[in-house]
Amino acid sequence: MPISAAQCTARRAARSAALLAATALLATTAGCSDDGSSATPAESSGPTGLDRLAAQRLEWTPCLPPSPAEGGGPAPTPLPGGTPWECSFMTAPLDYAKPDGETVDLALIRVKAADRDRRIGSLLFNFGGPGVSGVTGLPGFATDFETLRSRYDLVSFDPRGVGRSAPVECASDKELDAYYALDFTPDDAAEEQTLSDAQKKYAAGCEKDSGSRLPYVGTENAARDMDLMRRVLGDDKLHYFGISYGTELGGVYAHLFPRNVGRAVFDAVVDPEAGVEAGALGQARGFQLALDNFAKDCVARAEECVLPGSTVAEIEEFVIGLLAELDEKPIAGIGDRKLTQTQATNGIAQALYSKEFWPYLEQGLDEADGGNGALLLALSDSMNGRSQTGSYSNIQAANAAINCVDFKERYTLGQAKEQLPEFRETSPVFGDFMGWALAGCSQWPVPGAHEHPDVSAAGSAPILVIGNTGDPATPYEGARSMAEALGKGVGVELTYKGQGHGAYNSGDTCVKTTTDAYLLDGKVPASGTVCP
Repeated sequence: MPISAAQCTARRAARSAALLAATALLATTAGCSDDGSSATPAESSGPTGLDRLAAQRLEWTPCLPPSPAEGGGPAPTPLPGGTPWECSFMTAPLDYAKPDGETVDLALIRVKAADRDRRIGSLLFNFGGPGVSGVTGLPGFATDFETLRSRYDLVSFDPRGVGRSAPVECASDKELDAYYALDFTPDDAAEEQTLSDAQKKYAAGCEKDSGSRLPYVGTENAARDMDLMRRVLGDDKLHYFGISYGTELGGVYAHLFPRNVGRAVFDAVVDPEAGVEAGALGQARGFQLALDNFAKDCVARAEECVLPGSTVAEIEEFVIGLLAELDEKPIAGIGDRKLTQTQATNGIAQALYSKEFWPYLEQGLDEADGGNGALLLALSDSMNGRSQTGSYSNIQAANAAINCVDFKERYTLGQAKEQLPEFRETSPVFGDFMGWALAGCSQWPVPGAHEHPDVSAAGSAPILVIGNTGDPATPYEGARSMAEALGKGVGVELTYKGQGHGAYNSGDTCVKTTTDAYLLDGKVPASGTVCP
């Protein structure tokens, strides 16, 4: 599958799950509305239905093990000291234009604030994607956010279409194995037809399983869900921490409900002004920059680095040559599955989400050069949401469903092909994959809504916008674009000069203390602050 934006922090990538592939390239530039309706903001779109739903009482119970769509695994264990995780479901309208109509149940998770006497309220997290399960994601980050738990209940959720919240499903595990092994950079007319047929079949599977829900899984409805969540949780303001795509979701929320924004942080920021093509080119540039930095590190370590080449250019030529060989002939991978060119590119991208993964990338490339593709395939599996047992989460299906209902543009394979020269010039390694992935929504059964989201938020409280200069998936320029689009006095820009996807969980003391001071004490830093 073509690579696309990971939707979490660098730490999440290091732990297990850098996301997206296939049609998911478009993840870093989602649109603003999901069904094209003219529904007004939640507070005025039907007082009877929404007031009734806002009055619901959540039943918090011990969390069950994650569902297969959430990725499986054990139930979250209590935090050190014994504080338990609690889970619940919130009922929301399927269509906010019809608040008394059909509903959807959204899965939530929380852990209570440590200092109940100084509790500020709930701090709601979205870890990106779109398609990441917050119910499984938040426990994985618990230690990173322990300082914030001193005064907040930490809360996250599976957005509609994701995980346990009416998940979108598109294909069986066996079908997904075959789909992800396809050649997503076709070299001739026959391969183009094969790819087109596969995308059509995949989209048809999504429609067959989830057709009635597909028009309603977009970003605007998810933002409306968050405001309903705020009311149900009993908070006057929405305090929010959005990461990667979660920054776009937060921006759309701020546009719809500016007066309801409390203390909000956007980390690993999506450029809200970029359309599909500009966003894809930005990602190609970002991943190429990350690969350049990886290669520079390899060169600096000289004999310690096992990859061939004594310059950045030589190392990257080795990578390009390896991918070309895999295009001609896949190599042994895991079990009876082989490593293809597409999966190898995914594996490389997965490792570039965090500097902590660079040793695995070096090892994986070296082993693949020797005919063993197991490590790069395992990295690709992580990106695609495949467990070691062979089951898939629904992260890719949800990602496709949300992106394609958000984006108005529909590139055909032919139109994507016309853009390849620019993509190849931008990134010799990732350009082909990013370029062809423009056609990811070409077969989708539901129309898209917008070219890019509106995040203007006049009247909102300040929003801390954190950009990482070495971020591969959400390039640094997106932070300034977001800060400007939010509006004067709203977007407060903080720069982190680092590597990997995201900044708060990077280990940088400056970023963490600045962010914590804002969320815990309301201390807004000067816009333009730089953390070296």
